[in-house]
Amino acid sequence: MDDLIFLGIESSCDDTAAAIVAGDRRILSSVVSSQTALHADFGGVVPEIAARAHAERLDLAVEQALAEAGLGLRDLSGVAVTAGPGLIGGVMAGVMCAKGIAAGTGLPLIGVNHLAGHALTPRLTDATPFPYLMLLVSGGHCQFLRVEGPRAFTRLGGTIDDAPGEAFDKLARLLALPQPGGPSVEAEAAGGDADRFDLPRPLLDRPGCDLSFSGLKTAALRLRDRLVEEQGGLRSRDRRDLCAAFQAAVAEVLAEKARRALDRAPVPVLAVAGGVAANRAVRGALEQVAKAAGAAFLAPPLRLCTDNGAMIAWAGIELFRLGQRDGMDLAARPRWPLDGRAAPMLGSGRKGAKA
Repeated sequence: MDDLIFLGIESSCDDTAAAIVAGDRRILSSVVSSQTALHADFGGVVPEIAARAHAERLDLAVEQALAEAGLGLRDLSGVAVTAGPGLIGGVMAGVMCAKGIAAGTGLPLIGVNHLAGHALTPRLTDATPFPYLMLLVSGGHCQFLRVEGPRAFTRLGGTIDDAPGEAFDKLARLLALPQPGGPSVEAEAAGGDADRFDLPRPLLDRPGCDLSFSGLKTAALRLRDRLVEEQGGLRSRDRRDLCAAFQAAVAEVLAEKARRALDRAPVPVLAVAGGVAANRAVRGALEQVAKAAGAAFLAPPLRLCTDNGAMIAWAGIELFRLGQRDGMDLAARPRWPLDGRAAPMLGSGRKGAKA
């Protein structure tokens, strides 16, 4: 089935994306329309604004992806779309767009788990054989998965509260740094002293691969407040050092949990995906863990680490090859765990069970 050509549609959060991918792993086009400017004044993603923007941009993204690939709808083999998990308004917009295309053309429709798209990206970029260990680390998710097939995932651990990207965003807001927080914190940390402040490494004193970052964020808040009280304000050096200490704590926790995951389920490859995978300190720490375990380390290009349509198209191709076909009753799902056998990860406050 190397001659398959799939359209992939992704709209689970704040990026409207469409891509065309071939069954021989060629990415024929990939279009991502960012909503960063729309949410900049609010300090985070506003679901209603995101959903409206997806509805306005999806058809344009699809049209552009087809044009860049030099193809028409009649040249496609199928349509894959993120059906969850994510912000329900955005997911619904993507699913309805995909249904319209499938109904109008007669093309097969494949509903894809957004997390599976990330988890299967090493198959697209490097033809990585099963099984392998995947660390999904982003603003909304953080979990270790043993990937055994396109629909076979074993969760070894995950965050019980904030995801790392969420923690970086919150720290950036505490320090009046621009959003998204990850790049801003990393830029500040580059000139900072990571050893000046002693921040906690949550859950390292407990066995297993689960993670927690809420307490680290709270410790950073208290440290900031203490510095402001003692000095009458926060100096630029304080900001740099606090970012460096925070980044070092996140990297150390992720590295140690990755080491435990590899010990528990030895595999030849440790892969990482998600926006936080772009952080050099985190990536460097994970590379060292993989090397010590005798495993290869794989991080897809940044454009495929963050949300994109190519990963959804590829996941759709993998699922199509297994015989999956979805109908017009395909539902948008705000939560959709990859490992249905594992107990739900509980989020903080009123967020409920994380996917």
